[in-house]
Amino acid sequence: MRVRRQLTGGGRQACTGRSKVRIGDYFRRYQARRRWRALVAATATAAVLGGCNVRGDSAQVASPPAVDVAEVLVEPAVLWDSFTGRVAAPETVDLRARVSGYIDRVAFAEGELVQQGEVLFEIDPRPYAAREQAARAELARARSQLKLATSEARRARQLLDGKAISREQHEQRDAARAAAAAAVRAAEAALASARLDLQYTQVKAPITGRVGRALVTRGNLAGADQTLLTTLVSVDPMYVYFESDQQTLLHSGDLLDLAQRPEVRIGLAGEDGLPHRGRLDFVDNRLNSQSGTIQFRAVVDNGRGLFRAGQFARVEMPTERVREALLVDRKAVLTDQDRRYVYVVDGEGRVQRRDVEPGRELEGLVVIREGLSRGERVIVNGLQRVPGSGVEVLPQLVGMVPEVPGSQLASAQNFSF
Repeated sequence: MRVRRQLTGGGRQACTGRSKVRIGDYFRRYQARRRWRALVAATATAAVLGGCNVRGDSAQVASPPAVDVAEVLVEPAVLWDSFTGRVAAPETVDLRARVSGYIDRVAFAEGELVQQGEVLFEIDPRPYAAREQAARAELARARSQLKLATSEARRARQLLDGKAISREQHEQRDAARAAAAAAVRAAEAALASARLDLQYTQVKAPITGRVGRALVTRGNLAGADQTLLTTLVSVDPMYVYFESDQQTLLHSGDLLDLAQRPEVRIGLAGEDGLPHRGRLDFVDNRLNSQSGTIQFRAVVDNGRGLFRAGQFARVEMPTERVREALLVDRKAVLTDQDRRYVYVVDGEGRVQRRDVEPGRELEGLVVIREGLSRGERVIVNGLQRVPGSGVEVLPQLVGMVPEVPGSQLASAQNFSF
C-alpha cells in the first residue's frame, strides 16, 4: 500500500508536468496567430488605401478639366491713350481797386458764387462825391462863360458890319467864345472822370464765377491799381490741360482734327472710370523743347460744379486707328515676371503657352500686337485648373465680348480707314 501511494503520487506529478508543457505551447501558438492576423489586416488596409489612390489618379487623368475658350476677336478699333491733366478756369481775375481809399464794406461771402456786376467791395465814396460836385459846378461856370462869350462875339459881328469896331476886336471876341466852348468841353470831361471815380468806389465782379477770400478787410487802405482785393475764377465751362509726346501726335492723323472737336474722357480723383465727356478745342503750336511734349486742352461742362481750378484729372484721348485689331479678354492675359502670356488651345484640346506683346486695353479687351493670329482660341475662364502647357483640356467655346460694348470698338466703324 505504501508503494502504491508512491507510484500514484509520482504519476500525478508526471501528469502535471505534461499539462504544463501543453498549456505553454498553446499560449505561444495563440499569440503567434494573433500577430499573424494583425499583420494580414494591416497589409489589407494598406492595399485598400493604395487602390483608392490609384483609382483616384486614374479618374483624374481620365477626366480633362473643363475650361472656357474664346476665339481671338478681330475688329477695327480706335485706340485711346491715358494722360494726367490739370483743371483750369477759362477766366481768372485778380481784383484790384481802381481808386484809392479806405474799405467801407466787404459785400460778399468768401468762396461763394457771384454774378457779373455784383458789388464785392465798397470804398469810402465821400471824397469822390465831393469831387464830382466840384466838377459839376465847374461845368456850370464854363457854360455860363460860353454863353457870355457867344453873345459878345455876336454883337462884335454886328458892330463890325457897322464899322463901329475894328476887325481885330471882332477876332478877339470870337476867340474868347471859342476858348469858352473849349472850357465847357474840358469841364464836361472832368465831370465824367469824377463820376467814373465815384462809380469805382463800388468794386464789382467783372465776370460770373467763384470768389476767393477777402485779402483786404474793412478799414484798410486800398491803393489804386496796386492793392489786390481778392481773386475770381469762372466755373462753367472748365478747361483741362494735359501734355502728350510727339509720337502720339504723329500717329493720331485726323483723329485730333480740332474742326471735328474730338471727344475726350475725363475722370477726377475718387471717381470710378471716366464719367465726364469733354471736347478737344486747342493744341499748342509748338513742342516744349525741354520735355519733348505738346500741350492739349479740353473743354468740359461744369454745371454740377465738380471741377475746381487746380484739380488733377485723368484724361483719355483717341490717338490711333487700327483696321484689324486682335483682341482678347484681359482675364486671359497672365503675367510671369516681366513677360505676358496666354494659354492657346489647339484643335486636339491641348494647351500651349504663348508669350504675347499686349497693347492698350479697350473696354475689358486687350489689344495683342504680337504672339497671336486670327482664328486661334485662348482660355478665358478656368485658368486655375490648367497646370501648364501640354495638358489636355475640355474646351467650351464662348464669345469674346467687351465689358462695355459700343464705344471704342463700335465707334471705330464711324471712321474711314
